[in-house]
Amino acid sequence: MSKFLKTIALALVAATLSGSAALANGDVDQGEKVFKKCKACHAVGEGAKNKIGPQLNDLFGRVAGSIDGFKYSKAMIAKGEEGTQWDQESLAAFLSKPKSFVKGTKMSFAGIKKQKDIDNLLAYLGTFSATGDTEPTTSETSDQTATTEPVEKAAPLKNAELPTHGTYHLGRMASEAEIAAWNHDVRPDGEGLPDGRGTVLQGEEVYVEYCASCHGDFGEGAGRWPVLAGGQGSLQNERPVKTIGSYWPYLSTVYDYVQRAMPFGQATVLSDDEVYAVTAYLLYLNDIVTDEEFELSNENFNSIEMPNAANFYADDRANEPQYNASAEPCMVDCKAGPVEITKRAQVLDVTPDQSN
Repeated sequence: MSKFLKTIALALVAATLSGSAALANGDVDQGEKVFKKCKACHAVGEGAKNKIGPQLNDLFGRVAGSIDGFKYSKAMIAKGEEGTQWDQESLAAFLSKPKSFVKGTKMSFAGIKKQKDIDNLLAYLGTFSATGDTEPTTSETSDQTATTEPVEKAAPLKNAELPTHGTYHLGRMASEAEIAAWNHDVRPDGEGLPDGRGTVLQGEEVYVEYCASCHGDFGEGAGRWPVLAGGQGSLQNERPVKTIGSYWPYLSTVYDYVQRAMPFGQATVLSDDEVYAVTAYLLYLNDIVTDEEFELSNENFNSIEMPNAANFYADDRANEPQYNASAEPCMVDCKAGPVEITKRAQVLDVTPDQSN
């Protein structure tokens, strides 16, 4: 073997060993927790498909921007054409500062600050990659193999009594427990709020972990994701910025929406206290509260008045002539003079698709 080929072989062995060491230093279980930040846009495991971002199975050794059928940014495709392959070093650099490693990437994620979190995440992703199979550590180990007991199929009901409720006699009445599981909406007067509390500083931690990747570090919105803070005084502008602080009339809308729909792709994972905390932090980002130690709870929730609340009013259409029972609605020549277009609808497109 020539000296040149020996040098290449030794380099490959060294690269493999260094990659294995990097993965071995990570904790798979902790990495799975870190992956929650990525879950809204990426999938791993059996049957994983492209989402807003590409699926991450067999990531190690893959050429950047090479998944068939996924619409990468031009910058990511160019990175692959330059010869970039995803390994321990390149992934660590990309995950720490995505926009610095691939200038022009459409990935809105700000990056992972702690090296340990990156190591743990790579260890977790390595379990879904043939070249990343290096037996990393886990928080819990077990020598026992899980066994699944066979499930007995229920015998079909014959001559079952026909329910008497409803028009079509389908289903059954929901139990109180089932109704309670769904009945967690929160009204503007605070009805429906659960017991709980959370501070601005606690909310910042929740926001950084679950929200900042899409909504920006300060609620400014990353990429085309919705802006959550700012916009005060812009509602009469040609392009108003409608945020929690500039537009939303009730704080209950913030709590209710976060509780049932956020984080994107992981709805309902937050505890009641975490929802209170992140709601407090959103108030802080919008200068509605200014004390970092402010604590929001079910006890003081109704004391918060949103800046734009006074500009909303109750629906009074029932008092208009066309809704009056004694009046016939106008169907012809209802407006004097020619009809003119005075405003046009604006397409917001606040949720990026896979091409973004």
